[in-house]
Amino acid sequence: MIMKKQELACIIDDDLIYLYNMQKLLALHSINNVLVFHNGEEAMQYFTETGFATACMPDIILLDINMPVMNGWEFLDAFKEARPLIQKDITIYMVSSSVDKDDMKRAKSYEEVADYFVKPVTLANLEKILSVLS
Repeated sequence: MIMKKQELACIIDDDLIYLYNMQKLLALHSINNVLVFHNGEEAMQYFTETGFATACMPDIILLDINMPVMNGWEFLDAFKEARPLIQKDITIYMVSSSVDKDDMKRAKSYEEVADYFVKPVTLANLEKILSVLS
């Protein structure tokens, strides 16, 4: 896969095994710059502290739903509120173990969410996620 520049990915998830596996999969696709946060609050705090600077903002976000402190829905609401301050197009994918149709429908109701994938992420889904970077 040919990358246009040094891509920055962000994973917001509290599952340590998933985090490890996704970082390895991204590295296999030449994405070595990965921001990792264990809940939505950590991510929003980082984005706020960097002043939403374009160079610090990810190209893609892989977002879980069920996390402590600030869950995926709360993150999406905070992100949506901060969106006018963000000068970069960021593609958000919900990646969750939830197979609940209501979660899938709710995720797709956010214009910020490009798609919803059920864990574990398949190779086909990973390629779809990475296609926005090429």
